[in-house]
Amino acid sequence: MSGALAGKVAVITGAASGIGRASVLAFAGAGAKVLAFDREPAVDDLASESVIAQQGDAGSEADITAAIQRAEAEFGRLDIFYANAGITGGTPGGYFDATPELWLEVLRVNLIGPFLAVKHAAPVIARHGGGAILCTASVAGLRSGAGPAQYSASKAAVISLVQTASQQLAGSGVRINAVCPGLIETGMTRPLFDGARAAGKLDKVGMLNPLGRGGEPDEIAATALFLCSDAASYITGQALAVDGGLSASHPTAHRPAEQKGAAW
Repeated sequence: MSGALAGKVAVITGAASGIGRASVLAFAGAGAKVLAFDREPAVDDLASESVIAQQGDAGSEADITAAIQRAEAEFGRLDIFYANAGITGGTPGGYFDATPELWLEVLRVNLIGPFLAVKHAAPVIARHGGGAILCTASVAGLRSGAGPAQYSASKAAVISLVQTASQQLAGSGVRINAVCPGLIETGMTRPLFDGARAAGKLDKVGMLNPLGRGGEPDEIAATALFLCSDAASYITGQALAVDGGLSASHPTAHRPAEQKGAAW
């Protein structure tokens, strides 16, 4: 979608790696000016003629407002805010090994962060004629089995936030949607992918997906680019799964097309 974001200005959180980094490069490649935001110093590596980098906490109201103000001050407007930053909390079960403090931190980053994006970015975007807000949710927010409990609950809440915010933003010219990645190789999932590589079983990763593989950050970035572009001008309040088909069904081993002699 070369030129799809020409003249647009975007803020992208969680930009130092994975989906966020891929999205910064995709948005800039499509003509946007981008403020790349992350708490990790590696975000500074993205700085270029089209990208300014800013360190900060996606769950901090002061840091989010500072990022929005800087993007508007340096680039003259704001059209897009992609609230991508997220954490898992790292506890597999989430109920019996986790603490309330862990749950609160996950919710602070994963849910309060997108809330702050809507609260502070939407009025600025509307003032400049409208645009888009995008939030990274997850297939873990659609049903159980794709992440720790606290992470799954936070992502389900992000989907609800997008739905309710779309109603609150009616008439403002600001659209809001969520993208729900499946199994994507990022810093968050790297231990799983690295373990599979070490065991010589990388081909087994994503085997429950109809497409039979894990995804790449670039594939989510391409979806994010579409949802934030004018090509998605009639889409708001939606949660789009980009997961190789995983969420289309409960996992099953019945694969007719993979059986020898399958008739078409």
